[in-house]
Amino acid sequence: MNSNEIDIHAALKKFFGFNQFKGLQEQVIKSILNKENTFVIMPTGGGKSLCYQLPALVQEGTAIVVSPLIALMKNQVDAIRSLSSENGVAHVLNSSLTKTEISQVKTDIKSGLTKLLYVAPESLTKDEYVAFLQNVKISFVAIDEAHCISEWGHDFRPEYRNLKHIIKQLGSVPIIGLTATATPKVQEDILKNLDMVDATTYKASFNRPNLYYEVRTKTKNIESDIIRFIKLHKGKSGIIYCLSRKKVEAIAEVLQVNGISAVPYHAGLDAKTRAKHQDMFLMEDVDVVVATIAFGMGIDKPDVRFVIHHDIPKSLESYYQETGRAGRDGGEGHCLAYYSYKDVEKLEKFLSGKPVAEQEIGFALLQEVVAYAETSMSRRKFLLHYFGEEFDNETGEGGDMDDNVRNPKVKVEAQKQVVKLLEVVRDTKHIYKSKEVVFTLIGRVNAMIKAHRTDEQSFFGSGTDHDEKYWMALLRQVLVDGLLSKDIETYGVVKITKTGLDFIKKPNSFMMSEDHEYNESEDEAIVTAAKGTGVADEVLMGMLRDLRKKVAKKLGVPPFVVFQDPSLEDMALKYPISMDELINTHGVGEGKAKKYGKEFIDLISQYVEENDIIRPEDLVVKSTGANSINKLYIIQNIDRKLPLDDIASAKGLTMDALITEMEQIVNSGTKLNIKYWIDEMLDDDQQEEIHDYFMESHSDNIEEALKEFDGDYDIDELRLMRIKFISEVAN
Repeated sequence: MNSNEIDIHAALKKFFGFNQFKGLQEQVIKSILNKENTFVIMPTGGGKSLCYQLPALVQEGTAIVVSPLIALMKNQVDAIRSLSSENGVAHVLNSSLTKTEISQVKTDIKSGLTKLLYVAPESLTKDEYVAFLQNVKISFVAIDEAHCISEWGHDFRPEYRNLKHIIKQLGSVPIIGLTATATPKVQEDILKNLDMVDATTYKASFNRPNLYYEVRTKTKNIESDIIRFIKLHKGKSGIIYCLSRKKVEAIAEVLQVNGISAVPYHAGLDAKTRAKHQDMFLMEDVDVVVATIAFGMGIDKPDVRFVIHHDIPKSLESYYQETGRAGRDGGEGHCLAYYSYKDVEKLEKFLSGKPVAEQEIGFALLQEVVAYAETSMSRRKFLLHYFGEEFDNETGEGGDMDDNVRNPKVKVEAQKQVVKLLEVVRDTKHIYKSKEVVFTLIGRVNAMIKAHRTDEQSFFGSGTDHDEKYWMALLRQVLVDGLLSKDIETYGVVKITKTGLDFIKKPNSFMMSEDHEYNESEDEAIVTAAKGTGVADEVLMGMLRDLRKKVAKKLGVPPFVVFQDPSLEDMALKYPISMDELINTHGVGEGKAKKYGKEFIDLISQYVEENDIIRPEDLVVKSTGANSINKLYIIQNIDRKLPLDDIASAKGLTMDALITEMEQIVNSGTKLNIKYWIDEMLDDDQQEEIHDYFMESHSDNIEEALKEFDGDYDIDELRLMRIKFISEVAN
């Protein structure tokens, strides 16, 4: 073995110029040189590729490397060619080659020149290639991105399923599987599907101590929040992930309009534009790339300082992969995700069109993401537990690097409840997933509980003193603490562990932190959005409210007609002291500003001067022109008295979306005369009744109006009447 050791250290220096191996590299390389089947689990950036490149370079024969991405293969081949004087040392074999190129590859392999042959899994299934490879010396087969084999992985590729049969045809060659994802379920799948259950497994730690994890409520003001965040990290490189191409384009545009250098990246752009945008990001011609998950595979930029998830990802695996692109150099890396349960529901809806088996997997993976977002325990501990790794907050590296640890929630003693929970899992005989366990505790029946007659047991409904949310939060924390475990074979079924059984016999203290409450109301949104830079100025807010009351009284209208709450919140955050700045605050258009603005600007100017306030001028978030084109169309066609449903369908909007656009138009001070439309729906008496209600009401809240009229009018009628009211009274 000793000669091997000298060899590999000399080879490391000779080929790669390094003096020492990183992490598990040396052990993995020895395992490969000993012709053992080897399984390598290493987080992105841990130096996986060297594990098979070095043994390929020092051994006789050609190593086959299966990789799913043509771009990645090309990068690696170029990198290896740069280490050697011979171009033929590494080759790619895929559909993009000409006949001449293919015969060159074959010649180089036969002559023993080629040490690494990169192939796509599809190419490997071609009979002519298999026949050729059966007659040459192969040192080993490396399967990179091995999680593509498992449908529980974040990047399942059906063509990977065939690999085991093809490799068998090549004779008894050792196999190396490599992956950067490590849920126990995926690991088991990989080993089974490659038929290498005997493989020696090397697993590196998944802890990235320099990454700071944070989850914020996703509100209507998410764009302002993102802009503030980026401006606080001026000049630093970052990636923003969105789930749809449309959203990528929109966010990139908003950033550009607000003076942030950003480019979009998604599969809908042509290859030339994608390559150009990727290079601009790598060469630091732009700071931010806004992308779908198509971006980042093979991106090796060490100094990405933040990764923002505009939309919550479909699995924790994807989340870990994508956040892992931050701080590769060991420096600062801020991982910020925006969470709203509405997004999760969208993803669930999307899943419902898929085959049942795929749906089940998708739902299970999504629930883990929800659990991560809503948990109030250490996010790092939660993530690492998901990857089968224990982490101690007190002693572990990076223990304080997340929002939950820095702003801990109140903890409550839950010893009795833990015992109750464990007993239910034990007494229902390990057949249920989390949902059914919780339903049993709160006494809710579903088909499965009925089928097993659990609702007839004495413990059914034994936990009604707490709600579903409480029990779900407790169950997650008990899982992470190892008193319960999730079964891999029947994914998601909860079982009690030996530690759990011991706890029932001899309970000790269990301090539980309650899950986050996520509010998504409009007013919350403004306050939350402001939190990036400190909440709106409460003193000024009070003064603005008083002034609004005074102005409203003088004009004989309710205060919300002058400016709505979110507009005042924004003024108390940005301190606008000119008409232009006022027009840039939330929900204030030119009409409103001209009509009511002067007194408000005067008040704010005086307040700023008297209190020596440094105004955050860079916080004025400009909107893109896309919306204004719609707005102009709506205003012009309402002037022409066009039916509203025609206007909506011409712009591809639902009626609900059209009314929202109209609300924004009148709230910012432009008149819309929709009497022609309302006359078709409501008679004069009905219109008068609603008009009087808004006139006397302290609020323009539609929910309250619905309650007040108790079913006499539907939501659209009330919203349209509110538009008419504000248009006539305020504008």
